[in-house]
Amino acid sequence: MSDRLSVFKTYKLYVGGKFPRSESGRVYEVTDSKGKWLANAPLSSRKDARDAVVAARKAFGGWSGATAYNRGQVLYRVAEMLEGRKEQFAREVADAEGLSKSKAAAVVDATIDRWVWYAGWTDKIAQVVGGANPVAGPYFNLSSPEPTGVVAVLAPQESSFLGLVSVVAPVIATGNTAVVVASEKAPLPALSLGEVLATSDVPGGVINVLSGRTAEIAAPLAAHQDVNAIDLAGADEVLAKELEIAAADNLKRVLRPQAVDYAETPGTERMTAFLETKTVWHPTGSLGAGGSSY
Repeated sequence: MSDRLSVFKTYKLYVGGKFPRSESGRVYEVTDSKGKWLANAPLSSRKDARDAVVAARKAFGGWSGATAYNRGQVLYRVAEMLEGRKEQFAREVADAEGLSKSKAAAVVDATIDRWVWYAGWTDKIAQVVGGANPVAGPYFNLSSPEPTGVVAVLAPQESSFLGLVSVVAPVIATGNTAVVVASEKAPLPALSLGEVLATSDVPGGVINVLSGRTAEIAAPLAAHQDVNAIDLAGADEVLAKELEIAAADNLKRVLRPQAVDYAETPGTERMTAFLETKTVWHPTGSLGAGGSSY
């Protein structure tokens, strides 16, 4: 019996619920921690970034208009699908980050738990950051959070999977849509996540995944007039400063890079960073000559 040839996986981008190759036709070599070749990943262009923004904007209305409870169900479904593909992701994380099989498996377990954690927050964050405000006068004064819009997310460079999910999940949990730039040196777990998203209940365009040179893709996203916010988690100090300047052109919300231990249970900061607060005043009216109100 002759030896069979291995079937190598072709990694593609995930944009608008589809799997395009980069419009430029370019790829770059991805290697493991020891320099061994793993795969060719798409080298995204500025055009790919713009296409991803169009897809994210198109998906925003439906996703932000869904009930918070429904978004939680969708996020939980992603966790379910990841649970069934743990071995694949453990292998990819081990190669990407130079971890042992057991440590990579622990990272994947933590990543799945992170999806579940944010799924539970979708219908609770409004009660934490919104509510009735005490005011002097015959008014009801109510504040409620609303999603910012399209958010560009530069995924952490070192934490290729747990860090990725830790910055993406809070963005979509609160009703935003995302354009994600995967870790430049370890993009494969992010590209495989696109396959999970496509077979979950996440509508196409809610999360769009690009791979390639972080600086090359991030520049047009930071300057894009239809991007409402940007998370600079995966940018170094020099790049972050350049992107902040570009982001100021249309007053984007900017979440600056910071030292984060992604293994720790996160707070609500990454959710509230991309929420706007809408406050409504409504007159209570008055009853009777005595001026009592309701």
